[in-house]
Amino acid sequence: MESIWCKTVQLPQFPPLKGNVSTDVLVIGGGMAGLLCAYKLKKAGVDCVVAERKRIASGVTGDTTAKLTSQHGLIYGKIAKKGGLEAAKLYLQANEEALSEYRALCAEIPCDFEEQSHTVYSRQNVAALEEELAVLSRLNYPAELVTDLPLPFPTDGGIRFPHQAQFHPLKFLSGIVDDLTIYENTAVQSLSKTEAVTEHGRIHANAVVVATHFPFLNKHGSYFLKLYQQRSYVLALEHAPIPEGMYLDVQENGLSFRSWDDLLLLGGCGHRTGKPGGGWAELEAFAREHYPNAKIVSRWATQDCMSLDGLPYIGQYSASTPNLYVATGFNKWGMTTSMAAAGILTNLVCGREPPYASLFSPSRSILHPQLGVNALESTVNLLTPSRKRCPHLGCALKWNAQEHSWDCPCHGSRFSEDGKLLDNPATGDLPEK
Repeated sequence: MESIWCKTVQLPQFPPLKGNVSTDVLVIGGGMAGLLCAYKLKKAGVDCVVAERKRIASGVTGDTTAKLTSQHGLIYGKIAKKGGLEAAKLYLQANEEALSEYRALCAEIPCDFEEQSHTVYSRQNVAALEEELAVLSRLNYPAELVTDLPLPFPTDGGIRFPHQAQFHPLKFLSGIVDDLTIYENTAVQSLSKTEAVTEHGRIHANAVVVATHFPFLNKHGSYFLKLYQQRSYVLALEHAPIPEGMYLDVQENGLSFRSWDDLLLLGGCGHRTGKPGGGWAELEAFAREHYPNAKIVSRWATQDCMSLDGLPYIGQYSASTPNLYVATGFNKWGMTTSMAAAGILTNLVCGREPPYASLFSPSRSILHPQLGVNALESTVNLLTPSRKRCPHLGCALKWNAQEHSWDCPCHGSRFSEDGKLLDNPATGDLPEK
């Protein structure tokens, strides 16, 4: 179950921390968001250290579908309805700027960067597409409604964004990490203000960025209420027709399409972590029906942090924690949003207020319907009798027969069959009985 990215690139290795170090900024987490943040801080002349619990890019970054796009579902209509047209404009600008930065960097890094259109399609809701297009028109964005899509099933059309892109995320990272100070296999066991304690040393910093996918500090920010996690699945298919462009179903558990080399990457079948879902079996059945000559050359799953309102949390970790920052809740769009987050956090660390700070502020209102769903899920699983319980906050774990793991429906921690930690927010293995 290794992604095509991990199969085709060997990233450089970095030593674990042994002893004590001091730095201007400590970035906890060596995925795309953390490494881009460190890269931008270094470019700004800020001394920076990255601490990664395992290997860099060994989490969600290595399992992404690696689309670079400003089109995150039908997000612009939702933002405009809740926060007004100006908020939708800021979100578009933040992501378009991120895409432009990738375009410039990838011109210098051989990472299979390829400009493609991206289309969000619908199989049953033309009205939603038309509403989204109306907002995009007011934003003067050149999206278009398309009806003839090269997909193996009928649709009601889609909204196409031109000049988006796709790339190989690990080839990209291999081009930016050489000059960074990175400690791998260095888990932060505790954080006191801005001093981090690891197994073999301490890191003292003036500021700390938590880029650990799901924030691991529970006493600040209420992220255990503001976030939940979703699993989704990918097959890399050989000898399957490859459509021009990238595609995504407007439905949360629908299908995603993109290409890499001569492979079709078929993704989707998402579900809340710890809940049942179709997974690879559903994708395989689809492939057998629509691509009977295709061969599966790789399969993998990924996990995404989902926020209450569809926008990521980027900025000060909480109102009461100066010099502590966070980037999380990317809602399945971690590649583009990682670049946006790196820019916002670099500005904040350097004492500048970026124009998007309030839009992505982690301290914004949590009064959204999803809050009640998250609270109910946590309550039910806290009260469920079970021998296997998550060490994060004590929720009952569920057996995932397809991936042979113990998964937490509350916050998305996952453990191997023998209790080894696979995904956070838990910070350690299951206790031995």
